[in-house]
Amino acid sequence: MTVEKNYRKKWGDRRDARRVKMPGLQTVMASLMPNRTDCECYLDEKLDATELVKYLEEKNKDWEARGYKITLFHCFAAAFARMFRERPQLNYFVQGGAMYERYDVSMAFVAKRRFTEHAEEALMFMVPKDEDTIFDIAKKIVGDVQEERKSEHATGGVDELLDKFAAMPRPVMMFLIWIIRCMDFWGVNPKFITDGDPNYSSIFMSNLGSIKCPSVYHHLNNYGTNSFMCTIGTLHREEVLMDDGHKEIRDIVEVGVTIDERIGDGFYFARSLKLLKYIFAHPELLEKPLAEPSGFDYH
Repeated sequence: MTVEKNYRKKWGDRRDARRVKMPGLQTVMASLMPNRTDCECYLDEKLDATELVKYLEEKNKDWEARGYKITLFHCFAAAFARMFRERPQLNYFVQGGAMYERYDVSMAFVAKRRFTEHAEEALMFMVPKDEDTIFDIAKKIVGDVQEERKSEHATGGVDELLDKFAAMPRPVMMFLIWIIRCMDFWGVNPKFITDGDPNYSSIFMSNLGSIKCPSVYHHLNNYGTNSFMCTIGTLHREEVLMDDGHKEIRDIVEVGVTIDERIGDGFYFARSLKLLKYIFAHPELLEKPLAEPSGFDYH
């Protein structure tokens, strides 16, 4: 949880977030550029995953006893969950001309029900707890994906809701979506519409490496509150020029990140990226409960 537990809701707060005061620049930007897609800031970064790969090899020696393997994607999920807790401004969003901070860190991703061209996709959503570690997050993701893959079609949640909308006559569907978008602007959409919807998550992740694809640019959406989109590419070996001048073959993974620039500035985003790199260089931090600080020195 990013907002303190004893926080009492005030006038202007939403069901899922509290209203925060915007600096002058962000206030003007929210009026000049009211759409999230007008304010996309894109980053393409190569992360050194060498230490993380060594960590996974060591931890997965007894994976059969545990019942599941810890993967690179699980580590990304745990690292982002920690980053969003330590860098709370990443958990902001702008909607209806105002800025808000979510009460919780939420994560969403897409899982293929089958690895075939025509297989349906399932939308996954999770809210990590304060006491969660990499093991809890990995177990949760593995369990949710396995449950979804028991069926080739949607069996509940936002997937089933979308199927019901798609089955409506087009004029009826368009009218209902117009109403939903109006409620979305004012933050009054009912829970059965927003719960489990990736468009209302802190971060929406796409693991393209699982289908052997590189990271790509992915746009944000004007609907919902999601301000942070990340695509994860394929892990590969690459020659890297080290700090002392020598060259070395390292394990590299490319990530593409799209952020709503209205929620922060470049300096804040750059420091957040440094924290992510620090976690990858010290993967043992992933075993700490999320509520426990990483100890990273931002100076």
